[in-house]
Amino acid sequence: MDRNFQRALALVLKHEGGWSDHPADPGGATMKGVTLANFRRYVKPGATKDDLRRITDAQLATVYRRFYWDAVHGAELPDGVDYAVFDFAVNSGPGRAAKYLQGVVGVVQDGRIGPATIAATKAMMRATAINDLCDKRMKFLRGLKTWATFGKGWTARVSGVRVDALKMVAVISTPKPSIPKASEPEKPDLITTPAEPAKGLAFFLQLIGKALAALFSRRKEH
Repeated sequence: MDRNFQRALALVLKHEGGWSDHPADPGGATMKGVTLANFRRYVKPGATKDDLRRITDAQLATVYRRFYWDAVHGAELPDGVDYAVFDFAVNSGPGRAAKYLQGVVGVVQDGRIGPATIAATKAMMRATAINDLCDKRMKFLRGLKTWATFGKGWTARVSGVRVDALKMVAVISTPKPSIPKASEPEKPDLITTPAEPAKGLAFFLQLIGKALAALFSRRKEH
């Protein structure tokens, strides 16, 4: 369930910043990407803007999980795609993010991610799904009336999402260093050479000859 949630949330928060209450933002007052309406819905009914400003990390995670991550079935999507869809949902709503993913993978665009969408997403190359989704997301954002105000920030955000999502896809396999086996002592080559004559052989033969000569000499004397 939490396979990539914490990692994806940390990446989302890099783009969300802190407190915002821009009059041109249709979401109204937000803190770290959490709107006052969602804070009231999932954390504290009747919360004020000051309550939202003091949102805790645990409350923040609760809103992001329930309203965005679970809504797009992030835990069931492939690595990288889960983050790209999640960030799209945070920025533009879970229903729109779901529809655009469905358009990328070629299933009915009903805005509800189910078994068919998940299966089609897993069957597609993850890098292709991420790039196509980010391209379609940028096209959607450029068509908004608030593009002139927020376009620069949106462009930087989607560019960052694309890079980080593709990093989650990439599997860098570093070959394990080979550990040399303990070297065995070299064995000398067995070289067969002709046997050398025994040392002192001539002297030994001389002794035998002298002994035989002495023996014969004694027999003659007798």
